[in-house]
Amino acid sequence: MQIHHLKRTLARMALAPLLPLALAACGRAADPARAAAAAPPAVAFQVARARDLPVAFEYIGQTSGSREVEIRARVNGIIEKRFYQEGSLVKAGQPLFQIESALYAAAADEAGAAAASTEAELGLAQREHARLQPLANARAISQQAWDNAAGRLELARARHRQAQARHASARVELRYTRVSAPIAGIVGRALKVEGALAVAGGDSLLATLAQVDPVHVHFSIPEQEHQDIQADLAAGALRLAGKGYLIKLKSSTGAWLAPSGKLDFSDYKADPATGSYAARAAFANPGGALAPGRMVRVVLIGAIRPQAIAVPQRAVLDGPQGKFVYVVGQDQAGQAVAEARPVTPGDWVAAGPGPQGEGGSWIVRQGLRAGDRVIVDGMARIGAPGTPVQASPAKEPGAAAPGEGG
Repeated sequence: MQIHHLKRTLARMALAPLLPLALAACGRAADPARAAAAAPPAVAFQVARARDLPVAFEYIGQTSGSREVEIRARVNGIIEKRFYQEGSLVKAGQPLFQIESALYAAAADEAGAAAASTEAELGLAQREHARLQPLANARAISQQAWDNAAGRLELARARHRQAQARHASARVELRYTRVSAPIAGIVGRALKVEGALAVAGGDSLLATLAQVDPVHVHFSIPEQEHQDIQADLAAGALRLAGKGYLIKLKSSTGAWLAPSGKLDFSDYKADPATGSYAARAAFANPGGALAPGRMVRVVLIGAIRPQAIAVPQRAVLDGPQGKFVYVVGQDQAGQAVAEARPVTPGDWVAAGPGPQGEGGSWIVRQGLRAGDRVIVDGMARIGAPGTPVQASPAKEPGAAAPGEGG
């Protein structure tokens, strides 16, 4: 037993000098992990630059026909036939409804016969007047006979004019039995079926029709925004390129629609009921793709913010005091740190067709200066303002940001 105890004691004495070396080796193996954990987070920044930036203004709008008319019956009668397909595109003059016409055709024939009779009477009166003219000049007939001939001529002329007017009126009423489209456009649902009674001046509405080429889009600009835009234009903080706004349309899903249009009406006063300014744009619509009543998003393009600064949308964060961005600053030791900078966002610079330039960016009205290094990637790694960071310029769009990925 004493021998075994002595062997264990000698073994511990032999291993004792090696323990500090093993612990030191373990410490050196753990140092890189500690160093990685203590390293400042990697962030990417963009240098703020002041330049002329195109901006767009977007509103909710609704399409309507550039002309909308009511199709009404102008004579009384039973509707015998409808010629069009509801909701279809029709041409100007295309027949839409047929109202029973037999009575109106008979009336037109009767009026025509009466007009022909009075024309014959007028001819007789004219010939008699012409025959008596030389005799009256030679005083070969009495003045009364001459006056009677002249009176019969005037009476015949009056009767003939009256008969002609009745004939014309009868022909118009006959023509009204065929109800045609006054303009080209999309005709709506028939409000009276075949066999229904149409009453002129009463229940006469048969359908409605809208001209859709060009098509109008109505939208409203909030009063405060309208005033801000006008003030910026007057102050030079906003200017219009070319002759004015170019108007584009988006669907509710964000897809671009139709060719570009032009603003053709802008109200000079706000609507007291809505507190907004009414506006309207016109668009060519030869195929009728934009049907009346469709909800769209109206985008006004052509405005420029001179010498403005824009930052990507993701760089603008929400804080207790409002919007802010992180910029790369330095602490007293010269270490790069993330500084919180309150900002006032302005216009949205959209991506895609339309305004070209900073896709998906906010124009910053206040809070940034040209040359500021705005952090655009890695903000989630910043624990609080003043956090040390490893800052590097942001890569081109589409490339992976520093520290992102696996």
